[in-house]
Amino acid sequence: MSKTFASTGDLGEKTVTFAKLGEGAYAYTAEGDPNTGVIIGDDGVMVIDTQATPHMAHKVIEKIRTITDKPVKYILMTHYHAVRVLGAAAYEADNVIASRLTYEMIQERGQFDYDSELGRFPRLFEGAESIPGLTWPTIVFDGKLTVDLGNRPVEIWSPGKGHTQGDTIAWLPDQKILYAGDLVEYGATPYTGDAHLADWPATLDALRALKPARLVPGRGDALMTPDQCEEAMAMTQAFISDLFTNAQKGREAGKSLKETYDAIKLAMDPKYGDWVIYEHCMPFDVSRAYDEAGGMVRPQIWTAERDKEMWAALNDG
Repeated sequence: MSKTFASTGDLGEKTVTFAKLGEGAYAYTAEGDPNTGVIIGDDGVMVIDTQATPHMAHKVIEKIRTITDKPVKYILMTHYHAVRVLGAAAYEADNVIASRLTYEMIQERGQFDYDSELGRFPRLFEGAESIPGLTWPTIVFDGKLTVDLGNRPVEIWSPGKGHTQGDTIAWLPDQKILYAGDLVEYGATPYTGDAHLADWPATLDALRALKPARLVPGRGDALMTPDQCEEAMAMTQAFISDLFTNAQKGREAGKSLKETYDAIKLAMDPKYGDWVIYEHCMPFDVSRAYDEAGGMVRPQIWTAERDKEMWAALNDG
């Protein structure tokens, strides 16, 4: 292959930051790696996305234990992707929360996704042997749910399709703090391999209407001002719109997937090429955008085999 497959060449250690956003609200970030949110109430802790393996999750737990000895009562899955959720067992939480549409995706493609992402992100799956299996929710909800951690209500909401069909956010209304999952990125490339691109901008509009004061994106630094929050949501929305519009143009012109990929890269590299995991994401992103622009509403299932076949076809021509 002309380029190192996905993130297999990204093996350097990242610097971890454990940032306080407000009372009982924290973000575990690492230079563009998947973020984990932590919310602490009087009665216990909620962890939002768990890291990819229990081994990696213990690094989060070490940070949590520097500020509280309260038990982790809840895990919130913002969506089903393996790199976000397979570390759940380490926390020994009472309950795991997911939207019904996320639960459906775990049933349909959870193991395929596990195998696929394990091959794409070797560094993030450090200690993969510690994974006991897929992470299954114990609380499945539709629409909205409020969880009280003890004088700290957390509003959990599925605002619409976007990064996946079942994206879920956490919102602290009194402090206007938003945990957005991969619906919002900051300086990092949105992964759209399982996305609903036509729906995603409207979902972002719903988040923008909250006017968050602070925001934890799926990847990138925790955002500490309203202006930064708006910038991240606007940047993510611009990327999605540019990607899908260019894919539609490729379809209308009768171009092949490879021709569309080359044209989209030419158009988008100058604006987005320095974002984290850009070269990793773009083959997957364009493949899904090309499918959706051609009328395929439900994303194809990514498998470890399909990943590599697609990568070779687009990068070798």
